[in-house]
Amino acid sequence: MPDPERPEGPGGYDPVGPRPHEAVSPTGQGGPMDLALQEAESVEGIERDGPPGGTGPGEKPRSLWSDAWHQLRRNPVFIISSLMILFLVIISIWPQLIASGDPLQCDLSKSQQGSSPGHPFGYDTQGCDVYTRTVYGARASITVGVCATLGAAFLGSLLGGLAGFFGGWSDALLSRVADIFFGIPVVLGGLVFLSVVTSTTVWPVVGFIVLLGWPQIARIGRGSVITAKQNDYVQAARALGAGNSRMMLRHVAPNAIAPVIVVATIALGTYIALEATLSFLGVGLRPPTVSWGIDISNAASQIRNAPHMLLWPAGALSLTVLAFIMLGDAVRDALDPKLR
Repeated sequence: MPDPERPEGPGGYDPVGPRPHEAVSPTGQGGPMDLALQEAESVEGIERDGPPGGTGPGEKPRSLWSDAWHQLRRNPVFIISSLMILFLVIISIWPQLIASGDPLQCDLSKSQQGSSPGHPFGYDTQGCDVYTRTVYGARASITVGVCATLGAAFLGSLLGGLAGFFGGWSDALLSRVADIFFGIPVVLGGLVFLSVVTSTTVWPVVGFIVLLGWPQIARIGRGSVITAKQNDYVQAARALGAGNSRMMLRHVAPNAIAPVIVVATIALGTYIALEATLSFLGVGLRPPTVSWGIDISNAASQIRNAPHMLLWPAGALSLTVLAFIMLGDAVRDALDPKLR
């Protein structure tokens, strides 16, 4: 029955609208009211179920690191470079998996011979198997690159982070010391520093690379810490009475470490190339250590007579450096929101 207190318009249309306890039903005529009801139901469904492919209202939002990992898993550059690096790491630890020979066992009667069954890369000037030496050469290059990167990243991020956090005279002193190291030519410094070292291990080369590599990472870490400590949450922690160590470890460092990781990942490939360059010049790694730089140096004078001696170790070095640079680019794209 019609409500005497609510007038009806022509055709039973209610100008006041439904009461709160009344349900709204479509008219079935496809008019504006039906379209409005459909849109309302769509909006209600989105609010209830969440946007397609995104985080719903009940889900915890992803952090920077989880979001970066989510993006890296879908980046083909990261997948390809990671597989290449994983393969290089495995053969550097266990070269016997793909090479059964001895890299120091040579036969002068096979000097500079080409490929043959069981020896696909041929022989070098001393009659050593180029394939075996190329496989075993990954160990020295990967060891130098990883150890030098870890050392430079630790020293640079520590000094740069402390200087950027405290500022004052420590910041000025670090900047001047870093400028001094930036002024030292890398190759010339290696010739002077390593020419007086008689050790045949990788540690003098690692120490030299760390000595000249930390200022770059320190400058990056200093700038990141200066930017992070100006954020509101750091100022709030300081106002609540948090100490310097707590603010540095809990609030500043986790938000300033991303640029350091990116720079260190890209620098790893550069350090491997630097080790090969110093070994090529005769001041880096020395025999009996097996290194791509040593093999390239021995093959440079015979490139016309036996090009296979140079192409295989040089190709392995190029692929290794390329893999780490590709990995660094992928990590940079994932950790920098401005590049998305």
